[in-house]
Amino acid sequence: MRTILNIIWVIFAGWVLFLGYVVAGILLCIPIVTIPWAIASFRLAGYAFWPFGRRVVDKPKAGVGAFLGNIIWVVLAGWWLAIGHILSGLALCITIIGIPMAIADFKMVPISLMPLGKDIVSTRRGPFDPK
Repeated sequence: MRTILNIIWVIFAGWVLFLGYVVAGILLCIPIVTIPWAIASFRLAGYAFWPFGRRVVDKPKAGVGAFLGNIIWVVLAGWWLAIGHILSGLALCITIIGIPMAIADFKMVPISLMPLGKDIVSTRRGPFDPK
């Protein structure tokens, strides 16, 4: 089911959001100082392209540095990426099939605003998972 949702997602919203994150990452690579934010943008591009079957978790060792970095991120790229998620989520709400994807899109707004201090992990459990 995740694969089907991801394929539909890529067709209707994922590729546009993916391009937004890639463009942000490329632009953030131009000044050398902003390369850490570019890396975060490229990481989010993969998540925006294929989101179902993955989730966002807090990094246990993230602290004040991640918070300050997120403030810079919001100014540089986060606000317009969040607007992109909101607009595509509203467009996906038009059809019944698009509603689950719109919900996923709206769930990406917080990470598009504050990506530092977060990890993207698979929801599949491995054979050695303790739970």
